[in-house]
Amino acid sequence: MAHVIAAPCVADYSCVEICPVNCISPRAADRDFDDAEQLYINPDVCIDCGACVEVCPVLAIFEADCLPEKWRHYAQVNREHFLGKGE
Repeated sequence: MAHVIAAPCVADYSCVEICPVNCISPRAADRDFDDAEQLYINPDVCIDCGACVEVCPVLAIFEADCLPEKWRHYAQVNREHFLGKGE
């Protein structure tokens, strides 16, 4: 089960730097990097290692099946961020 970034995300980028499979976006080379209000995890690439959870300063990353009820829709928000990007 992939991890999901939810509402508390402040685009700190600690998770981007630690991810061993580069499944978190946007990255510094992405055109939407400077305007990012939150980050997203590609559920098709995430290997569920949990490294991102430990470095998140605002506790915004959850296992998909452990998302708090009020943030369950973020699983779809994360997935939709990658639709059509060919990643």
